[in-house]
Amino acid sequence: MDLDKFTALNSIQPDMIRKLLIFSCLLISSHFCFAQKAEVENAVTQLTKLMISPDSAALDKILLNNLSYGHSSGKIQTKQKFMHSLLSGESDFVDINLTDQSVIIQNKTALVRHTLNAKTNDKNIPGNVKLYILLIWSKERAGWKLLGRQAVKVP
Repeated sequence: MDLDKFTALNSIQPDMIRKLLIFSCLLISSHFCFAQKAEVENAVTQLTKLMISPDSAALDKILLNNLSYGHSSGKIQTKQKFMHSLLSGESDFVDINLTDQSVIIQNKTALVRHTLNAKTNDKNIPGNVKLYILLIWSKERAGWKLLGRQAVKVP
């Protein structure tokens, strides 16, 4: 290879290396974002299953101790009260279908919005519920944990 071609190749390499590094960082960060989103979506799915078939130990693991669980009626429950309502059958979900879900992740916090369509059997009275839900998740050492939930009635 003559000296002119070697000099030309050598001058291009730093720019190509820089572009390759930027591309690699973008690829890694987008993969990380998709992985985080999938983890949050899995936590939402797990919570939904636990609302239909409550399990004390599993609920305890996915809910933070300072949970604020807001209902569309304005009632606010703590972790203990929310767990009690599910475990006692006071709040009895027969089926839950979530639609129009969006997930926003900012550092160690995730906001999840969706529409909840559910069949209930609270106090042995069948019913249907359609609510807009906002879930607030916190990334902890053991995974995503529910910190807050607020429901509003669909107009």
